[in-house]
Amino acid sequence: MLVTKHCSTRKIALLAIVLAAIQPLTTRSASESDRLEKLERAVEQLQKRNAELEAEVSSLKAKQTAVVPEGRMKTKIISEGKTYVEKVVEERLPVYVQQRGSELKLVLGGFIQINAEGGDAFAFNGNFGQTAIDDRFRLRRARINLTGDFAEQFDFKMEGDFANGDGLNNNRLAFEATDIWVNWHQFPAAQIKVGQYKAPFGLEQLTPDTILYTTERTLPTGAITPERQIGVELWGKPLTSIWPEQKDLLTYYAGVFNGNGRNTSINDNNEFMYVGRLELQPFNGKIFGQQSFLKLGGDGLWSRDAAGVNISQSGNLRVNSDGSLSPFTLPSADERAAWSVDAWLEVGPFDLIGEYLQEHVEGRTVNGVPPTFSNFTTDGFYVTGAYFIVPKKLQAVVQWQYLNPGQEGNDGLYSILGGLNYYIRGDDLKLMVNYIHTWSDFRQANPEFGQDQFDEVIGRLQLMF
Repeated sequence: MLVTKHCSTRKIALLAIVLAAIQPLTTRSASESDRLEKLERAVEQLQKRNAELEAEVSSLKAKQTAVVPEGRMKTKIISEGKTYVEKVVEERLPVYVQQRGSELKLVLGGFIQINAEGGDAFAFNGNFGQTAIDDRFRLRRARINLTGDFAEQFDFKMEGDFANGDGLNNNRLAFEATDIWVNWHQFPAAQIKVGQYKAPFGLEQLTPDTILYTTERTLPTGAITPERQIGVELWGKPLTSIWPEQKDLLTYYAGVFNGNGRNTSINDNNEFMYVGRLELQPFNGKIFGQQSFLKLGGDGLWSRDAAGVNISQSGNLRVNSDGSLSPFTLPSADERAAWSVDAWLEVGPFDLIGEYLQEHVEGRTVNGVPPTFSNFTTDGFYVTGAYFIVPKKLQAVVQWQYLNPGQEGNDGLYSILGGLNYYIRGDDLKLMVNYIHTWSDFRQANPEFGQDQFDEVIGRLQLMF
């Protein structure tokens, strides 16, 4: 009995011990279950938050792509241990124009020339007396151009000027086309150019405005050369393929044009202007260790014009009653022929340029109507010398020019010029100043019309872009 009771007591004690042991385990199991549930809930919240962040990042990237121009930004990935950080860095690209077509090359450019003119402004051009010009600031040229080249061996140019010349549009500035042409250059020895551009006549006329050594072209050039015309020409350098190192030795031009100027939609008659030019460069090398060259040229022109055509399209030619000059607009039909010769010698910092031009204008009868003006021959020349006092920076220029209009007994005009050119950044940015003294033979022979000598100063700022 006692044994049985003792065993029961032991069983009860053992059971108590087991229960005491089980109770903490049960509590511990319940605690771990809670912790697992909490972890699961935290993971779910993190996953949800992560999904929200991904959506927000995608939205921000979409907005950034819409706002930032393509090509202006780029993304860099920088490794920092195991962490990858994205940084947006601005990429500075050059300004460019994207062409619409398939051009291999497309170039946008232009230039601005601003004059200050004082004294007897433009008296060298015959502007005195009836055609005198007051002192002024003048937007001489403001041009913008576009040039391009195609793989199919075509190149082109389109240029316009925001500052037209005196006498156009009541002296108000207006935009007008200067050069608009297309050139086929498959064969360098035989290229074909069509459109509006300068007819190949006159060295000074064909020299670009931006590289002239004087502020203005001479009176003989303005009075005789045809300037820009609408037509077609064959031109080339015939030695390009057979003697490449001497490709510039010979260049020829032969063109057919309407003959009545630029920016016109009709020809003045059924006749055309025929113009040709031949250029030789017999020497291109060194003299006394200085880079040097010699260029020679000759031109010819023939045209039959209707009444109303201006035959001095970039200058003055008609002699007025007081000896001044104005553009020569034909009162009746004419036939004219012109020729010129020129030379340009450069030896290091020294340049010597000369040109002689002559034109004969003869009235002709059309439909039984006789001419209303007398035949005349006009001729003139200029000689220009230039020397760099400071290499590539400061240049001194002198010039002597003469025009005989040939319409009166004594109607010649002489001018002497002295000037300085300061090249701030080559021809791209330069300052020019010219002093010009002019004599009038007509005024000297007819003193009742007033002074026969004139003085003027022309200053210029030029900027190319």
